[in-house]
Amino acid sequence: MIRTLASTIPRKALSVAILSASLLAAGCSSLGPSRLKADQVDYARALGDAQKREILAAIVGLRFADAPSFLTVSSIIAAYNFDASGGGILNAGSGAQPNYAQATGSVSYSNHPTFTFTPTTGDAYASAYIRPLPPTLVLPLAESGMPIDLLLRITAQSIAGLQNGNALGGPNASGAPEFFLLIQALRRLQLAGELNVESRNEDHAARVFITLAATRSGSNKAITDDLALVRRLLHLSPKMKTYEIVYGQSSDKDRIPMVTRSVLGILTDLGAQIPVPDPQIGSGATKPTIGLIGGETRPTIVVKVGEKAPQDAYVSVLYDKAQYWIDRGDFDSKYAFTVVQNLMALAEVTDTSKAPVVTIPAN
Repeated sequence: MIRTLASTIPRKALSVAILSASLLAAGCSSLGPSRLKADQVDYARALGDAQKREILAAIVGLRFADAPSFLTVSSIIAAYNFDASGGGILNAGSGAQPNYAQATGSVSYSNHPTFTFTPTTGDAYASAYIRPLPPTLVLPLAESGMPIDLLLRITAQSIAGLQNGNALGGPNASGAPEFFLLIQALRRLQLAGELNVESRNEDHAARVFITLAATRSGSNKAITDDLALVRRLLHLSPKMKTYEIVYGQSSDKDRIPMVTRSVLGILTDLGAQIPVPDPQIGSGATKPTIGLIGGETRPTIVVKVGEKAPQDAYVSVLYDKAQYWIDRGDFDSKYAFTVVQNLMALAEVTDTSKAPVVTIPAN
């Protein structure tokens, strides 16, 4: 009886050889799509975490009068090397030597990402971080649902002459109580749907308007009192509902003047609210912590300091042998930090700026 070669080899061994070769080929063909799925999320998270550490480092550094530096990630190249080889041996023995099939293979994998950083300097630095943020950039964020009291507390230095707290010290460092009464009333009106922010582009110029008593559903006494309080504090005419917000110290009764902060001003103010040990203040390394009044005694962002940050901290940095961090369980601080991060992203946008380019080879 004559048997073919295929019939003399155990089917299980032959299947293993074929399967091994198939897996090697499949691994090579699916590397690109699988890495794209993972890397798109991983690199986005890594960039976000790096930006958080950069911002917190700038806040803490400004607390001690250290000028911050900012680096922009201009490109990310994820280079992957995947080498695979395989082979099979089929042996049809005779006599006492059994038939067998043998599969061999080798796989090597390496990842060498390349990051390109560009320092922000010159006009780009001045435009993004030194110049005050225009109201036309800041106020539309409230239109998207961002709490207007938090937004104004971070970005406004004064509204209609009412001073926010500042990091320069002096008798008015804690701010005017009326400023905090104003932003609290605006927040209540926003929650009630009685405040609306509108952006307009007229004659190639951006303008922003705020409307009070925006609905027609009627107002209860609390809303009526808040509307009267806002108009009184801002010196607005009660005959109008819509007012333009302009940059400056003074204006007429149909416009609201507001002096905004720059990004460096925002970061400096946040740093001034960080409590530091008394010896550092006594040595002249920094100024006393700025407190707030008018119902806003909690820092905008609570930054803690100690010898060691918790492992699950939202963000932490090391400065002068001390750890500074924001607790992951402090939602208010995390949200305020996110607002600052968004404001910086908007301030960095210019006609020549480009988003980071992530290159992931697909084969």
